[in-house]
Amino acid sequence: MNMRPKKQHWLSLFPDALVQTKGSRHSNVCYLTFDDGPDPVYTPPLLDLLAKHGVKASFFLVGQKIERHPELVERIVAEGHMLGNHSYSHWSFKRMTTRKKLGEIHSTDALLSAFDGRLHHRMRPPHGYVGADLLCYFAVHRRSFVYWSYDSLDYQDKPTREMVGRLRADPPLPGDIVLMHDDSDRARDALAVMLPEWLSDGYRFRALPQDAP
Repeated sequence: MNMRPKKQHWLSLFPDALVQTKGSRHSNVCYLTFDDGPDPVYTPPLLDLLAKHGVKASFFLVGQKIERHPELVERIVAEGHMLGNHSYSHWSFKRMTTRKKLGEIHSTDALLSAFDGRLHHRMRPPHGYVGADLLCYFAVHRRSFVYWSYDSLDYQDKPTREMVGRLRADPPLPGDIVLMHDDSDRARDALAVMLPEWLSDGYRFRALPQDAP
């Protein structure tokens, strides 16, 4: 199982201010990030778990779900987590026009702004696809994408014990941005086992900064 995909290597060649794939490598800090929420079934117990252990994370939210579950976005902000933009519809950008992509981004920014007052939010494109057009647009407008350096593979429909085994055998390294999702219970169930172990081993978990490095 490849938890450090090769795709992230070429993305890491871009300046961090445009495309961030890793965070600070100091003091055993890692960055948990959750895509595809908010979800009324899965997000609340995940937030409960993070609060129990005093862990801050980053949530890349989908605009349509923000509209349906604003109370969850309010809770994410109130508990000190970062809000990120994960498009409005979660359709892949691969076959979208530039105009449509920007519409998805701006619509979700506007929705998120109602909760944290920020005009722009850090962006993670659906399925990780960005394209040269958005890279150029973001470079000109001094905005940034957030990718990841460690893929938890929690989107695979595998037993929790298998995911826990992978996380133990090949744990995140300091500075890793960890890709997870809050549209199922797989990440939460695995973290319920791994967070106490990681914290005991000296790991610390922070939300990503809202501004690019």
